[in-house]
Amino acid sequence: MRPSSAHRRVRLQRFLADAGVVSRRHAEELILEGHVIVNNAAVQRLPAFVDPAHDVVVVRGARVHVRPHEYFLVHKPKGVVCADRDPGGRTRVVDLLPPGVVRLLIVGKLDPDDDGLLLLTNDSELAARLVHPGFRVPKVYRAELRGLADAALLAGLRRGVWLVDGKLRADDAQLIHADRQRSLVEVTVSQGGSRQVGRMLARLGHPVRKLKRIRIGPLSLAGLPRGAARRLTADELAALRAAVAGKPRREKGGGGRAFVRGARRQAARGQVASASNLRPGGADAGPDRRARGKKGTTRPRPAPPTARPDGAPRATKRRFIT
Repeated sequence: MRPSSAHRRVRLQRFLADAGVVSRRHAEELILEGHVIVNNAAVQRLPAFVDPAHDVVVVRGARVHVRPHEYFLVHKPKGVVCADRDPGGRTRVVDLLPPGVVRLLIVGKLDPDDDGLLLLTNDSELAARLVHPGFRVPKVYRAELRGLADAALLAGLRRGVWLVDGKLRADDAQLIHADRQRSLVEVTVSQGGSRQVGRMLARLGHPVRKLKRIRIGPLSLAGLPRGAARRLTADELAALRAAVAGKPRREKGGGGRAFVRGARRQAARGQVASASNLRPGGADAGPDRRARGKKGTTRPRPAPPTARPDGAPRATKRRFIT
């Protein structure tokens, strides 16, 4: 591999992921199996670096070209899944993007039954920083709870609760509405824990009925209709990069260190979309907020819809805002 200036060189697996070929983890497999050629020489050892401006990279006979970074905001509706494939045939988040957009990372996934703001990009370096707990990027959620919430709940969220992956706490918690039937709280978190808000509320005795993410750092859901997508503006992108500039903070305490180590491992494997695809187990994870009956008993979840009754695939409606 020809030498190039240090500031231009990137890891080969990152180059392949940013170009939309495969994920970083699968890129490592391709490299080690000898399917990646750089400047007419097979690369079979890691770490490996390339200069995107000068080196010629070929994967299984096809040359890989540099792809410009893209950044999209999406208002995910309930029922849409954050997955590349869905055996049930449900609409995916990527189906909401304009036609022709290929392979973007979802930064901070949401459960199918949740809705709210998502960021999608092929800028893996920025994505890794946004989910790294050391950068403390705040995410704001609105949670609808069954019954009456009070000041004690808000204090418990700010004080924090111990779960299997350490002590999780909210940066802020505000009561938006409360009566005997339902309450609405707004919770701000920045630790990066998997399903942090729902698990904390369940542990404090208030399982979530509905959860919506309304903000990620400087990015807001305001003005973006449900099911719509749009590209980030230049000002939004600049503010996002400023939010994760510099070096990450070093977390204190067992839970914080565990989150930092986990984020580093995810970034190394290309799994920068957070660990939200893992459902926490154990008694402290709290009751499943979507599997509770009227009297607190659990019931099985209904199977996801696969297709229309006539067997045709489900239609996808795209709403792209320029």
